[in-house]
Amino acid sequence: MSAMNVRSGFAPSGDVNIHFRHVGSRGKTPILMIHGMSFFSYDWMGVASALASDREVAAMDQRGFGESGWSPTRNYGLRQQAADMIAVMDKLGWEQAILMGHSAGGRIALCTASWFPARAKALICVDFAPDLAPPGRRKVADQIGRQPDVFSSVDEALAYHKQDPALPADAPMRKRFEAFLKPVPGGVQLKRDLHYRDQFRHVLETGKSHPPEVDAWELLKAITIPLLVVRASGSDLFAPETLPKVQAMNPRAVTEVVEGSHDLARDNPVQLSAVIGRFVASLG
Repeated sequence: MSAMNVRSGFAPSGDVNIHFRHVGSRGKTPILMIHGMSFFSYDWMGVASALASDREVAAMDQRGFGESGWSPTRNYGLRQQAADMIAVMDKLGWEQAILMGHSAGGRIALCTASWFPARAKALICVDFAPDLAPPGRRKVADQIGRQPDVFSSVDEALAYHKQDPALPADAPMRKRFEAFLKPVPGGVQLKRDLHYRDQFRHVLETGKSHPPEVDAWELLKAITIPLLVVRASGSDLFAPETLPKVQAMNPRAVTEVVEGSHDLARDNPVQLSAVIGRFVASLG
């Protein structure tokens, strides 16, 4: 993570406390980021710091992820997740923010902007579009759905996620996994509620996806605030042919392609930050 001073806080929302990290000082419209299904706020602090030269930027942990609480009733619907974003804004004293979501977080940010229009100055979707490409969808379902309850060690968790288990102690990826794991009896566990694993396991076992909670294309079409949609050039979740569909559905959308895989915050934070920085500067 960046050397910029990172502050941490919690916002009560429903049946959990939502954890967030934030950087920067009061200035232009702040940015609130929300991560995707295999990530947490830690992953976005480099980009957050790059964008925080003239504003506050916060990255939140979704409920059930990172340092946020796990819902005892498994309340992980989009309505509640949108309310979580608003709860973080309220805690930070932000009347409005630029809402930014990566992957599954893009869907949450889109819903939040749609359902709380007075709170959203603009919307940024990073490698998220309503249509998920089949290769990436299968990969995510396989990786999360087959995840064990507990890994015997950090090394085993690295290997499971196709990272080198022999990484040295100071390697960024090892540090990242150490931050996304917690000690439990028998080893370490991902800081991601097993609810998500069970949802994907159901898909693998039955071959049936859960019906979508919202028509995300209709929400995207109705967005009237400034909108940036970024596709990763090597994404397996956002097909190239989907980008023109985004523009057709909402001609207001600014669309950009950034070199890298779905994990743009790690692959290409410099170009990603530059693209987002130009967009937010254009908002005035």
